[in-house]
Amino acid sequence: MYIKQKEGWIEVITGPMFAGKTEELLRRIKRLEYAKHNIIVFKPTIDTRYEEGHVVSHDNNKTRSINITTAKQILDYVDRNTQVVAIDEVQFLDEEAVEICEYLADKGIRVIVSGLDRNFRGDEFSFMPRLLAIAEYVTKLSAICVKCHTPATRTQRIINGKPAKYDDPVILVGAKDTYEARCRDCHEVPNKPKRYKFLDEK
Repeated sequence: MYIKQKEGWIEVITGPMFAGKTEELLRRIKRLEYAKHNIIVFKPTIDTRYEEGHVVSHDNNKTRSINITTAKQILDYVDRNTQVVAIDEVQFLDEEAVEICEYLADKGIRVIVSGLDRNFRGDEFSFMPRLLAIAEYVTKLSAICVKCHTPATRTQRIINGKPAKYDDPVILVGAKDTYEARCRDCHEVPNKPKRYKFLDEK
């Protein structure tokens, strides 16, 4: 049975660094441009790794975008003709991004976002769990672990050739010079509090 979905939903592309999240976002944007959809692309101002005013993948594919510092600024650019809103590196925005995405979807706009689900500590990245919970479609990508070459689901931060410590700042914008993709077993976070507190109760 064929069911036609009404306009307006949220898609989240997530996973660790170097998994191809931005590349997948750009692929979907390109398809929508071919279909002549009215689309607006945003990225957080804090992301200064590549070309200003463009969303750029690690493979150097890109599309023009609008820099924003808060999620609410998206509403300054959206009008009744907007069909699609795309946001790269959404985790760098404020928590109001969740409410903004839901508002846009309720208005009949297709919302496509990409972002990290975990920070370098291996913990959930800010509001991302909430965004994943309200999304109609979630695509979780994996990278390749630089240590053992198995599927990587975590992002390893490297400072001066060593793993960053747990109490280092959560946000540090960087690329291959600062981060690596790692699997669960190879991911290292010195000084991270012990997990599985229930084991201590025995």
